[in-house]
Amino acid sequence: MDYVVEMLNIRKEFPGVVANDDITLCLRKGEIHALLGENGAGKSTLMGMLFGMYQPDSGIIKVRGKQTKISSPNVANRLGIGMVHQHFKLVSNFTVTENIVLGSEPKKGLVIDIETASKRIRDISEQYGLNVDPHAKIEDISVGMQQRVEILKMLYREADVLILDEPTAVLTPQEIEELGKVMKSLVGEGKSIILITHKLKEIKAVADRCTVIRRGKTIGTVEVASTTEAAMAEMMVGRQVTFKAAKQEAKPGAPVLRIQSLSVKNSKKVLGLKQFNLEVRAGEIVGIAGVEGNGQTELVEAITGLRKAESGSILFEGQDIANMSIRARIEKGIGHIPEDRQKRGLVLDYTIEENMILEVYQKRPFSKRGLMNKSAIRAYAQRIIESFDVRSGQGATSITRSLSGGNQQKAIIGREIELDPLLLIAVQPTRGLDVGSIEYIHKRLIEHRDKGKAVLLVSLELDEIMNVSDRIAVVNNGELVGIVKAAETSENELGLMMAGLRGGEGA
Repeated sequence: MDYVVEMLNIRKEFPGVVANDDITLCLRKGEIHALLGENGAGKSTLMGMLFGMYQPDSGIIKVRGKQTKISSPNVANRLGIGMVHQHFKLVSNFTVTENIVLGSEPKKGLVIDIETASKRIRDISEQYGLNVDPHAKIEDISVGMQQRVEILKMLYREADVLILDEPTAVLTPQEIEELGKVMKSLVGEGKSIILITHKLKEIKAVADRCTVIRRGKTIGTVEVASTTEAAMAEMMVGRQVTFKAAKQEAKPGAPVLRIQSLSVKNSKKVLGLKQFNLEVRAGEIVGIAGVEGNGQTELVEAITGLRKAESGSILFEGQDIANMSIRARIEKGIGHIPEDRQKRGLVLDYTIEENMILEVYQKRPFSKRGLMNKSAIRAYAQRIIESFDVRSGQGATSITRSLSGGNQQKAIIGREIELDPLLLIAVQPTRGLDVGSIEYIHKRLIEHRDKGKAVLLVSLELDEIMNVSDRIAVVNNGELVGIVKAAETSENELGLMMAGLRGGEGA
């Protein structure tokens, strides 16, 4: 059998963690090979070694049958290995072309030859059906497009082994489908792809084989066509997983949040949310469904105080909070799990325990007359880490940046639920989490509701919206299309409403 990459018996240790413990993965030419594992299972570390970001402590790597030492990403590039990272590495005020040629600029004499590069980029883009405009600025294009730029960057450098790290974490259902087509056209042209993911549905849709790792060890490699999603989930988590959230019918009380004809401008200074009305009552979960960029961000930022409302009112327990400070809103009982965990959720260079008290450090028992109480802070952080299974090398004292993305996410969710807010706004709470963690987070959101609290859930995952919400409000182009009861709707009806066709009550 011809393998283009063989990673044999790889071991890698970091302080306090054996990230990879005797892992073997072999990639055939022309296949899409999924690498499946829960958060912190060691997937990104393993691929980081193939891309030259780390060196294995033991084990060997062969590329096209030859044993090699991949000492840096430049060596990986020369071997034809490219990687698209989970958090893209693009310069936002550069154009697509400038980003792609960075570090390998084509010269005509002493001048950078952007024209020739753009033409080549356009040709590659057409060959693989990527539809990227070489002259667009990164800051003006969608997240899905930015990802295609990252893929183009690899193709431009003539990579034939492509590593995609959690590529669908930030995409809409339509973009995920498009990416699937792009991947199939890449392997059709003889490329080989390693797809790091924990979404079983996607593996079923695109992958040929799948290697599962758990807690740093290889559990096995399976043929995807003959393996069920449930069997792969069990290999990944080590137990059976239920995909359906168990919940009683909601018993909603009085409205906690009442939004009346709210209009909010977006970052381009035009109305991103128009004359919006919504009510969230105590003891219910209201889901917001919509394709990314249809007013969800403006809505959430207006409620939490990150963005000013143009007009309309935001009533929280009957009081208009539209002009209140962010801290005052937190004090009144609004919790927020933000969409961008690294920009808005965490201070990456703080320890986990410092991040856990960001909103309450000035209160007892965490501080007294301006002095921090270390043991109270540690005990509080420890409780969150344990109940939300936040995995890290050094527990509460780990630097947050060192955690895997999924574990950073669990830490934020734990912190916000622990505040026990009257209204919890959860935006993409399970983005980038594995099935076991998703199951747990959903359970906690439903428990929060059952304690008589209000939850506003914003998610691009339709399954999640339908599974967890009691009522679903659909947004399109900044407007409320309609509200439906979760138990009485279907993915199809929601899809049509997301495209702007009216439906549901109050339409």
